[in-house]
Amino acid sequence: MASLQLLLTDKAVARLSYAKAGQYVVRDSELSGFLLKVGKRRKTFMAEGEHWKHGVREFRAQTKLGEFGELTSRDARGKAKDVLGQIARGERPGGEARPKVQAITLRGAWQNYLDRHLVRKGRDAGTIANYRDHVERLLKDWLDLPLARLGETPTLVVERHERLSELNGPYIANGAMRSLRAIYNHALKTNPDLPGVNPVKAIDWNVEVRRDTGMGDQDLGSWMREAFALESPIRREYHLLVLLSGSRPTALKKVRIEHIDLRRRILHIPRPKGGPKKAFDIPLSRAMVRCVVRAIRWGRLLYPEQAQTWLFPADSAAGHLVEHKEKRSVLSKWGNDLRQTFRTIAQVAEVSELDAHLLMNHSLPGVNTGYITRDRLLSGHLRRQQERISHVVCKNAAGAEPAIQRWISGPSKLEVRGPLLQQTSLSAAA
Repeated sequence: MASLQLLLTDKAVARLSYAKAGQYVVRDSELSGFLLKVGKRRKTFMAEGEHWKHGVREFRAQTKLGEFGELTSRDARGKAKDVLGQIARGERPGGEARPKVQAITLRGAWQNYLDRHLVRKGRDAGTIANYRDHVERLLKDWLDLPLARLGETPTLVVERHERLSELNGPYIANGAMRSLRAIYNHALKTNPDLPGVNPVKAIDWNVEVRRDTGMGDQDLGSWMREAFALESPIRREYHLLVLLSGSRPTALKKVRIEHIDLRRRILHIPRPKGGPKKAFDIPLSRAMVRCVVRAIRWGRLLYPEQAQTWLFPADSAAGHLVEHKEKRSVLSKWGNDLRQTFRTIAQVAEVSELDAHLLMNHSLPGVNTGYITRDRLLSGHLRRQQERISHVVCKNAAGAEPAIQRWISGPSKLEVRGPLLQQTSLSAAA
């Protein structure tokens, strides 16, 4: 529809030609929202406006004021001012204001995402904590901002990403934006009037480089000496089991006694990254069984109450090991460093990429791998691959001090009575 602009007076309106086809619009040059629609036979005065609240457009209204000839331009202008005043106050001309539902805030969208997605799908507590930190700390000043404001002003998101990159680092800035992206996409499902393009699309992501902190087989001897020197024998066994299993550090800290089956040489991980649906079993090599037995022994000696429940007990509110970080000057590699080391050693041990994926519970690439039944490979093929990896690790302790050799090859003649083997020797399993 064509649109012109001039001061709408009786003389100016009378001079306007009728439309030859359709209609065209003439907007008043002084009063925004006051206009004239010119058709083939009529010239109609109109008023139109939008009501915005907290950066969100709640409604748009257009009202007919009267036909030229029946209404002078002066009277139409007065009516237009009244109508535009109603719209500015949030009143729909001829009815009550009805704000749209889409004025949901970031706080409301985050709570919905937390309850309906993260909690409902059983996401790990650590995952939820990361989202909470991003939203409630890094984006705290946006919590009561309508989400539509971000959708309609993506420059706000771009500026915040740049600011977080400077103050908190590129990785944390990217993480916060990924959280915001997920929350916005989730809100779109129940708030279709939100701007359809996620504002996070406007940012230029910081380059993220995978941290190559894993060790090679030639580095394991010195690491063994560092681990053996740790004051806490429970932490010592914990770090060794992370190395031998390639497991995510958080998952191992929460291993319960009931998750261990020494007869079948299986360690069950019920809630790994991805939640219960990603639960899996780790086949235990002989070196891993010995490590588990030592952890049980030390746990019962040092924390007898907590050791009834946890493989790695501690004097904490949770009852198990919570903080696994060590000073780098004391233990140079821990956590995901050891997980990377496991993957590197698997290559040295000539374990296939697919088997390494299965042992580490990674998502399998390709369609054909979806037909593999992992449980059927546990007691045979995958355990043999696990043994090959453990052999490379332990071989590097063979030339170390006798005390370290005894640590890696122990326990010797150790018997721990309890529910695990119904008062049978744990060392027999090793």
